[in-house]
Amino acid sequence: MDYAAWKLFIDAAELGSLSKTAIAYGTSQPHISRQIVELEQYCGGRLFQRTGRGVVLTELGARIAPRVRTWLASTEQLSNDIRSAAGEPIGVVRLGILPSTAHPLVSTLYHRLRERYPLVQLQVREGQGALLETWLENGSVDLAILFRNSPTPRNGDEYLVEAATYLVGAEGDPLTSQPTIAFSRLDGIPLVSFCRPNSWRERLEQIAGEHQVSLNFAAEADSLSLQGHIVADGGIHALLGPYAIANLERECRLQASMVVDPSVPRFIALAMSPHGELTLACRTVMQLTKEIARSRNLSSDLRLGVSAAFLRSI
Repeated sequence: MDYAAWKLFIDAAELGSLSKTAIAYGTSQPHISRQIVELEQYCGGRLFQRTGRGVVLTELGARIAPRVRTWLASTEQLSNDIRSAAGEPIGVVRLGILPSTAHPLVSTLYHRLRERYPLVQLQVREGQGALLETWLENGSVDLAILFRNSPTPRNGDEYLVEAATYLVGAEGDPLTSQPTIAFSRLDGIPLVSFCRPNSWRERLEQIAGEHQVSLNFAAEADSLSLQGHIVADGGIHALLGPYAIANLERECRLQASMVVDPSVPRFIALAMSPHGELTLACRTVMQLTKEIARSRNLSSDLRLGVSAAFLRSI
């Protein structure tokens, strides 16, 4: 198999455009098209369907893409292993993250890798939960940091931190003027939430149904920053974790109350793609991520992010 040809196939699939692929490769679109046609002849079927906006994978293309990604990663790692005479971790690790975990968790991870393992290259992609699950399943990322609702890890997940849920309001908001707020007081108040499909929202609605509480999702926004600014303008609230609050505190003047009776914990998990190979570089990134997440400094940062939001309200 031709590594370069299959790498081109994956790049074209991710870019969704042969013209963009040609620009990335510094060549012409006809040249890229010819290479794709040669691959399709080798496979005995079409790999891409042309659309008005670019190209998308056919059923055949979508079926083989995860295995091609695995083979490419394995081939690249073999090359890295051969080049690594001293046994140092080397290679690219593709990490999918929720926007709320970008700082301080992932920013700290990036700097630790540069200091200790300079031959490991971290490629980070942001997305919401459903998109991260898709990336894991199709092999677009090797690892992902995402939220889980179950207290019991599954499918090889490693839980990093347990995070409480907070009702977030604008500075001076009377509803979030105390350290805690009962879940029942969420009944009917306007909320901004992430767009569907979203397992977190589904979990909130499940708990609400169990406690005869009506959640009023008046707005949807997948951008955490946009949610923060909408809340800061007043008249609407959000249900977020301490990571998100700590990040929004840099942009907006907010305050927060922990949701209790019942509490709504979530678990920040490190998940692995079922199609990826657990390379030395991947294991190194996993170990460093767990080390940072469980450090005293990180836990303090999260508590301070929430306490600052509350302290400004009194």
